Parts: sequence; C-alpha cells; structure tokens
Amino acid sequence: MGETTRGIAAYDLPARVAAYDADMDLMHPNRTRMVEAALGVLPFPRDARLRAVDLGTGTGFLAQRFLERFAQSTALALDGASSMLELARARLGALAARVDFVAGDFRRLDALGVGLGADVALSSFALHHLGAADKLGLLRAVVAFLRPGGWFMNADLVVAEWPELEQRLQSLRVDGIVARAGGRDPRFADARTTRAWLDEMEREEGDQPLALALDLALAREAGLAVDVFWKDHREAVWGGPLRKDRA
Repeated sequence: MGETTRGIAAYDLPARVAAYDADMDLMHPNRTRMVEAALGVLPFPRDARLRAVDLGTGTGFLAQRFLERFAQSTALALDGASSMLELARARLGALAARVDFVAGDFRRLDALGVGLGADVALSSFALHHLGAADKLGLLRAVVAFLRPGGWFMNADLVVAEWPELEQRLQSLRVDGIVARAGGRDPRFADARTTRAWLDEMEREEGDQPLALALDLALAREAGLAVDVFWKDHREAVWGGPLRKDRA
C-alpha cells in the first residue's frame, strides 16, 4: 500500500467507526446501558490499577468505557479481525497507549499471551458466536487467567427458553429496527426486508446465542459465581467473580 493510499485509509477509520456504531444503534439501542450496567457492578475503586481483557473487542466500545472509568488501568483488546482492531485503535485515540491489541481467536487464549493474569475479563456482543462447548472452554480459560478476586462480565444476546416466546421477541426486534431506521435505510424498509437481512447476517457471522439459563450454568460449571444484572428481551448482562473455592 502506497503512502497516499495508507493515509486515506487511516483518515477513513473514524468514519468507519461511526458507520459501525450507527448500525449497532439500530440493532442494539440498549448497548450503552448494558455496558454501563456491566462496568457499574465491578467492585473496584476508580483509581484501581486493573488489568482487563476485552474478549472480541470489535471497535473498542467497551474497552473505551472501561479505560475511562478506571483511569489507572490497562487492557488487552482481543479480536479475530485485524480490521476491527484498527477501528478500535481509531476509536480509543490517546487511550490506545494503555491497550495491547492482539489479533486472534479467543477460543485459543492460551496461545495468545493472555494467560499472564488479569483482574477483569469483559465481553460485549461477541460470545454469542460460540456454541455451548466452545463457550464452556472459553469460560474455563478465563477462570484460569483471572487473578484472585477477579471478575468476568458479559453483555450479549440470549434466546428465549421456548420457541413461541423467541418468535414473539424476534417480531418485536424487527419492529424496533424498522421504527428506528425510519425509512432511511433500504435494508430495513419494512419487516420483510429487515428479517431477510438479519437472517443473512446471522448466517454469515455464525450466530448461535444460548438461553440465559444455559449461559449461567456454563459459567458456574467453569468456576464463576454469576448472576444477572440486567435483561431486556433478547439482551442480558451477567457475570460475577471467581467462586471462592477457585480464587
């Protein structure tokens, strides 16, 4: 890539972050509230010198808010896509000096240098790409690298406990996206086009969210003392510290 092209690409990063955020606001209007709920539960003083691992950092939305809340802390931002890490670096700006950016599969934490220890493991809208077996494996790896007193917090998608309720919640989801789009985005012109776009996106991304009860059961099996701190339809914030027998 020539210097001019590289410069144009770098200049375009903030615009790409804005476009990504606009889509997230359409899909997940509670995202800010969820992140605030997750960080607000953490029982650490604002001046604590914490080390956090952000699993599937995306554009760094959660990492940014963690670093702003805990101004003496650092983070490792992990994502499978180098392009997303570029967007995260652009979003974080000066905060990026307190972040180690690592490209890799968070199902392979032991191979990514994450096992050096952390006080907090965080994730938002990322772990629903894992099935039950992979999620349990990840949670066990998290328990292994968390320091005594460490916490795990997750803000993510869940599915309903029975199909009829899931169908109803999906209908409400589609209606909300159409209303927020307000006719300005052809992808979400009506319920039919929105449903088709969502189905294709979820197939491409390999979405496989689990029922909340199963998520909690897997976390407890891995060694975490978890609870639910916020829930609305198909989105939930849950987490907790290492169990005392694992700390």
